[in-house]
Amino acid sequence: MKNLRQEVIKYAKMLNSKKLSALRSGNISVKYKNGFLITPSGAKYSLLKNKDIVFVSLKGEFNQKKGIPSSEWRFHQDIYLNKKEAKAIVHAHSNCATAISTHGKKIPAFHYMVAMAGGNDIKCAKYATYGTRKLSQNIIKALKNRSACLIGNHGQIVFSEDLSKAFELAEEVENLSIQYINALKIGKPKILSAKEMNKVLSKAKNYKRG
Repeated sequence: MKNLRQEVIKYAKMLNSKKLSALRSGNISVKYKNGFLITPSGAKYSLLKNKDIVFVSLKGEFNQKKGIPSSEWRFHQDIYLNKKEAKAIVHAHSNCATAISTHGKKIPAFHYMVAMAGGNDIKCAKYATYGTRKLSQNIIKALKNRSACLIGNHGQIVFSEDLSKAFELAEEVENLSIQYINALKIGKPKILSAKEMNKVLSKAKNYKRG
């Protein structure tokens, strides 16, 4: 468990250093036994210690004497319960993904790399108050057949088989968000057809990140 706690801290700090989230915003978790290890509520990531990382069971139980988990722990719980392939989750308030989310817009297939999130678009979950079960429900809906989505007026969330891949996917979502906003500045971008995206999705299954 010690190594997993250190890994959570490593990637929590990278939220700041890679400019995916500032100070205390966003959160990181990794699945562990019958629950998950998650960043604590209200803590500055640069100051995190192993003891600060909180274990939450898949039933939503945690020992308050050992720390309070991120206020967003419910959507981490629901993703692990609904997505058996999810082993790690990254939630970020990255600048451009958040900007798009404030319009309630999805990211369409303007670029084939959208397929890295699992479908022919990256959907935007409807807004709900942070930390609520309603927000979790909206996220699960937007993640249908996807491993990433935007969250209305909030940011982005991704999951993968480990934290390294989850973090890289979060970076990819932000990069696509930047490109999409720039494309919209020029005009209406060409959207790849469903037929073409199906080809890309088929190829993406065998895509290996270097």
